[in-house]
Amino acid sequence: MQSRFPGLDRFDQAILRELSHNGRVSVSDLARGIGLSKSPTQTRLKRLEAEGFIQGYRALIDPIRLGLDHVAFVEVKLTDTREMALAAFNAAVVQVPEIEEVHMLASHFDYLLKVRCRSMSDFRAVLGEKVSSLPYVSSTSTYMSMQTVKDDGGLGPM
Repeated sequence: MQSRFPGLDRFDQAILRELSHNGRVSVSDLARGIGLSKSPTQTRLKRLEAEGFIQGYRALIDPIRLGLDHVAFVEVKLTDTREMALAAFNAAVVQVPEIEEVHMLASHFDYLLKVRCRSMSDFRAVLGEKVSSLPYVSSTSTYMSMQTVKDDGGLGPM
């Protein structure tokens, strides 16, 4: 049977799945969890890192504990969508620390931003002073999140 993910067999997929839940798992525990011995697991792990399937390891910080519990999703419509305008917007938007995610979409608007702040007044300042002044921004629409129901770190089904 062929893998749903080209170049990844069931052991590779199991490694990625395990690491997405616990990036600090030891190689011994990882090997035990996927049903391989330590040496082949270590070899596969190094290959997955070298080939870019594993881009790095990081701590998942609880933003709520830091007081960053106001989340908004902002639709952004640009005045120009030629490549130079998109490049200028992309370069500028990644510099705004309150913006956690930026997605270019095929929709009635051009970008969807996930913005995280301490308060509604902080969000208003970010929207008015930072987002609205990004290059080529024509208009924005905001949706305030009341609760995060699921956040699996973006890996999705494997």
